Amino acid sequence: MAKTVVVTGANSGVGKAVAEHLARSGDRVLMVCRDQQRGREALQEVQSRSGGSSVELFQGDLSSLQSVRSVAAELTSKHPKIDALVSCAAVFVTDRRTTKDGFELMFGTNHLGTFALTLLLGDALKAAAPSRVLTLTAPSGSKLDFDDLQGEKKFSGFAAFGASKACNLLFAFKLARAWKDRGVTSVAVHPGLVRSGIMRNAILPIRALSWLMSKSPAQATESIAKVATAPELQSLTGELVLRGKPISVTSYVRDEAVQDRLWSISEQLAGVKG
Repeated sequence: MAKTVVVTGANSGVGKAVAEHLARSGDRVLMVCRDQQRGREALQEVQSRSGGSSVELFQGDLSSLQSVRSVAAELTSKHPKIDALVSCAAVFVTDRRTTKDGFELMFGTNHLGTFALTLLLGDALKAAAPSRVLTLTAPSGSKLDFDDLQGEKKFSGFAAFGASKACNLLFAFKLARAWKDRGVTSVAVHPGLVRSGIMRNAILPIRALSWLMSKSPAQATESIAKVATAPELQSLTGELVLRGKPISVTSYVRDEAVQDRLWSISEQLAGVKG
């Protein structure tokens, strides 16, 4: 049975490849892209390559909470039942930048925007239960500095990126607990090393190494799409998965007190309750 799936970061990289794979499988794909023009180009490419007609474009910038609220309202208005959310959108920068809302860019986009969109789509996800949320991340071992979440006192691009990925893990595991009785499962997904534009701001040796050691986005998508829609994986929740199988994480991101603290702070910063 065809599913209705929201995919963020769908204009390029893993997000676009996941959208294409799902569309080819006959699912209705709702592509969320930051840039309207690049989004239209990605939409045409996904439709052409997949042969899927049930693909729609929605403009949404996860670095802007106003944009997140706007795209969430549009999505739920047109699709009051959403079977899955696959959050692929992420950014990496080497210098400290801020979002329109004044948050450090990687924290504000990779975590806070994803957090807010997920919660705002909560009613639609619960209405389609059993449904699921996939948050793409990495097995980060970073520990959060709750006294300096925005990197105002001390900043390193790689440290901030690692912290944002730890936020993704903490959020995904907390979401699994918070929504376990509402028919919504939550998993963090590690796509492996994938060639994408996310490291384009890194220094040349790191860009070259990540390109040589990584696989194409298309190679990473089959298992991600399967976790998003396969009935036999519906009960999988509260795990970090790689190629559809749970992998180990640090005890830090399993700490429920840390998960709860980040969730509470994120609710306050985003102005969204879960």
